[in-house]
Amino acid sequence: MSADPQMLAFDPDCQLFSGCGFPAPGLHTFLYEPIFTVSGFDFTKPMLLAFISSFLVIAFFWAAFNKPKLVPGKVQMIGEAGYDFVRRGIVYEIIGKKDGEKYVPLMVSLFFFIWLMNLWSIIPLAQFPVTSLIAFPAGLALIVYVLWVGLTFKTHGFVGGWKNITGYDKSLGPILPLVVVLEFFSNLLIRPFTHAVRLFANMFAGHLLIVMFSLATYYLMSGIGFAYAGTSFVLVMVMIVFELFIQAVQAYVFVLLASSYIQGALAKHH
Repeated sequence: MSADPQMLAFDPDCQLFSGCGFPAPGLHTFLYEPIFTVSGFDFTKPMLLAFISSFLVIAFFWAAFNKPKLVPGKVQMIGEAGYDFVRRGIVYEIIGKKDGEKYVPLMVSLFFFIWLMNLWSIIPLAQFPVTSLIAFPAGLALIVYVLWVGLTFKTHGFVGGWKNITGYDKSLGPILPLVVVLEFFSNLLIRPFTHAVRLFANMFAGHLLIVMFSLATYYLMSGIGFAYAGTSFVLVMVMIVFELFIQAVQAYVFVLLASSYIQGALAKHH
């Protein structure tokens, strides 16, 4: 087996005054050798983290609500708080209580699954946000996209569905064709792309910055450079705290947008 691509750019002897340049992070930071291969399918570390995330979310809510009590214990109390946060703070606010109740389980699952996959970035040994690989946000965005399109045509019928998607409104007059074309491309092509990329880009950039300042800290810990390594280390800590905030925000924004798409599909008028 070849060397791990992440290790190819890291040399433990490469420090300031050692004669080598700064080993800047790049795309190799997001590449992993397969843990194992089955029938040509490579199972990598990000996939393992995604599976663990799924298991933890399912296990937590199973433990919280499998045998609910009138006076909740600690796990049930935390589970109820998290569930209620998504239900009341996002779904009810965007879709409404009546129409939104049936979509609460999906949105709760998406929120905590994405949040946990983001959190791996700052967890020792894992240290990698799964959502920094575009395939994972794209897959989740595709689920929302298919649900949105299906609900749109189910709610409004074939003709009404296309009117909803394209923003068809006779009152727009001469600019109606332009609006229809723009809305068509915006909703059917650009919407799922931006939904996925927003999450991916934030996690990709955040992880890259943490890796860069971490490498800089190690690189500067030689000779007089040690005085500057402390500054780089402080920036690592600052970035980690900032990432904690961004990780939660991106999970929130993803679910918020998903709820708004569903609300648009269920709305009587575009």
